[in-house]
Order: sequence, then C-alpha cells, then structure tokens
Amino acid sequence: MISRRLSLAAILMVMAFTMQAGHSLIDGVLEHSDIYPGTVHTFQVYIPDQYDGKRPAALYIGLDGVLCNAPQVMDSLIAARKMPRTIGVFLQPGLITDAEGTVLRYNRCYEFDSTTGLFADFLETELLPAVEQMTTPRGKPIRLSRRPQDRMIFGLSSGGIAAFNAAWHRPDLFGKVFTGVGTFVAMRGGNDLQALVRKTEPLPLRVFIQDGSNDAWNPLFGHWYEGNQLLASALQFAGYDVQCDWSDGGHNVKRSTEIFSQVMEWMWRDWPTQPLVGETQNDFLNSILASEDKGWEKVGNGVPRKPVIRIIYPDLTNIAIIPEEHGNAVWQYILQDGQPAYGEPFYWLHNDDNSHPLDIQTITFDGNGNLWAVTSMGIQICDQNGRVRAIVRLPLGIDNVNEIKITEGYVWLHTATSDWRRPFNVTAPTLGTRPTSQGQG
Repeated sequence: MISRRLSLAAILMVMAFTMQAGHSLIDGVLEHSDIYPGTVHTFQVYIPDQYDGKRPAALYIGLDGVLCNAPQVMDSLIAARKMPRTIGVFLQPGLITDAEGTVLRYNRCYEFDSTTGLFADFLETELLPAVEQMTTPRGKPIRLSRRPQDRMIFGLSSGGIAAFNAAWHRPDLFGKVFTGVGTFVAMRGGNDLQALVRKTEPLPLRVFIQDGSNDAWNPLFGHWYEGNQLLASALQFAGYDVQCDWSDGGHNVKRSTEIFSQVMEWMWRDWPTQPLVGETQNDFLNSILASEDKGWEKVGNGVPRKPVIRIIYPDLTNIAIIPEEHGNAVWQYILQDGQPAYGEPFYWLHNDDNSHPLDIQTITFDGNGNLWAVTSMGIQICDQNGRVRAIVRLPLGIDNVNEIKITEGYVWLHTATSDWRRPFNVTAPTLGTRPTSQGQG
C-alpha cells in the first residue's frame, strides 16, 4: 500500500459549486500527483441534499466525469431510500499541458487500461483524501465511509476496465462495480483478466457488466463484446455475485444510461450487507482452501533473514530456483550427481505489469509437488507441469516475504517485520518421498 501526505495547497483547488434541486456539485482540481507525475485531474463532487456531515456517507466514483444522468438518478434513489446517502465523485483522467494549455499527453489509456493496482492507489491516497479536505456548500465536512460495501465505482469503455481493476486489486476499498462496454481486450493486458479471475480465490465483490453485440471500437485490439462475455463467464465460474446486460448496442453510453437506475437498485438492494464470497468452480483452488478459513492471521513480529530462492523437490530429483534477473518464471533444473542440469524457465507465472519484471520473492513445494511462489501478485501455485492453477491473495500491506513454509494444514509467511499463517488443505513435503505423479495432462 502506498502512503502519501500531500498538502491541500499542493493538490487541490476548489473552483466553484452549483446547486440543483436534490443536490449540489462542487468542482475541484488535483493539480499535483506523485503517482502520475505532471498530470492535472479535474473532478466534481456530488452532495445530496440529505447529507448532513454528521456521519460518513457511502461513496460512488464515476469515471470520465458525469455519465448516465447519475446525479439525477441518485437524487431519486436516495429520496426513495433505495440507496444510502452517497457522496459522488466524478473524475476525469489526467492531462499534461504546456503553459499555453496545449495537451502534451493524454493519460487516460495509461491510467484506465493498465491492469496493475496503481489507479486504485491513486484513488485511495490522492483523490479521496483531497475530496475529504473539501466542505459542502453548507460548510459541512465531507466524510466518506471506509467500508467496501458502502463503496461503488462505475466506468465506461476504458473507464469500465479501470473500475473493475480498482476493485479487483483493492476489494477493501470497493465492494460494488458497474462496467459498461469495458475494454477487456489486448491494450494493456485486459484480455488476461478472465484467466486471473478463474485462478484467483474469489473476493467479496458485486459486479454488473453491460455490453452490446455491435461493440467493436477497434478490432485491432480484440473483440469488445467477446471480451466482456469472457470476463462475465469467468466471474460466474469463480462464484461472484454478477449480473449482465447483453444487447445489440454499440460502443457508447446509451444502454448504460437506459439501465443505470435499475443497476443502482440491484447494487444497493441489500445494503448495508457486504457482498458474500462465492464458491469457485476451480477444483484445484477448492482442494486447497480450508472450510474454516478466516484469512491470514498475524502471529509474530518477524526477523530479518535471507530470502529463500532455491528449493529442492521432495524426492530430491530436481531443484527450483528464482533467477537473479527476474522475468516471469521460476527455473527448474534436474539434479545429476547433486549438480543442476537441463535448466528451463519451467514454472510460468502471471504478471499484471508487463512493463516490469515480476517480483518473485520466495518459493517452496508442498507435499503434492506443487510449487508455491510468492509474488507481487499474490501466491501463485503451480502444478507439477509448471502451470499456475491457483492464486491466493497476500495479507494487505505485507512487506516483502523472505520465506514461505508449509506445515500440515497451514501456510506460513515470514518477513523482516511480521509473521503470518493461514489454514489450507495442504501437506508438508517429506524429503526423499516422491509425490504422486500428476501426469503430463
């Protein structure tokens, strides 16, 4: 997690506000960003008439500014008590301009289409703190709930994938996502998301996906409609609370606008209940997740130690090694007379930021011969043939892990400052014993 403290003068200039029946809109500018250097972001903050500043409000983030008549729809639903009192933040992507105002860089594709957690960090550490330093036209402080079930994010096109990614990387920040005609295609890795959803343990997210069969903005990058359907299929496979709207529409905001009110009712239908974590159909993942699992538990303060980057297979026939120059693979060597031979980048790992080598921190084997690799994306678990079959989330905000250990029924993580454990259906490796072969399937 990135932590930044920026002064109000450095990041925020409140420009004006307008008041309409049911709400007011405040204009603001983020003039400085450490995450997206040189950019300026404009935004508007929606304040419903019912907000009194006495307790935190729910949060709605809309990307690319005000779309789908959102303020008017929210006025109606809040008045009808079909959604809670909610502060809306309507954000425009960043621009870099010269002194004359000429745009030198449009930052939208980089900010919105990237599949890393950077945009979520920007929302958490720069945009929302700036919003909370503002006051309403009536002089009330703006206070936002921290509970994910109180937070929703919406985006269209590249904003759609940005909305999904923000919640995907930080389910502690957002529990509800609406994506319209999202760009889940080969721009910056969005085409890989459906595979990651299928392999990763399910999260407490509620997701609505809208797209139309005539959505094909640029066939160079892929098929928009197909990409959205693949993501929806993956979410259903993984057990998410997901709804879809498929039409014959194109790449525009028309259909999202038509259904916006119904989508909002569906999103907030049982508020303040948190979306439930569903059961995945990933048999491999199901086989290792413990039924009484309550997540990672901190069990110690940790001690500095040298990272474990080499691990011998239980039957002593081969060895896995994290290479000095990181890529996205752990190498396997066959042991001959105790020496490594026939090396290959055998354990292929996912990387959601292909602009940088994957941070592979440490590795181990379980008793079934599966490799557990701690990476910046989580713990990626490979079968005997080197394929990632499951991805398990790390504790939020954990330091670099220097050792992962498996004992009967538990996985342990050790860092220089903390120790963690979590129950899994795993067995410890026994040196000298050959795990049952998984074949070459």
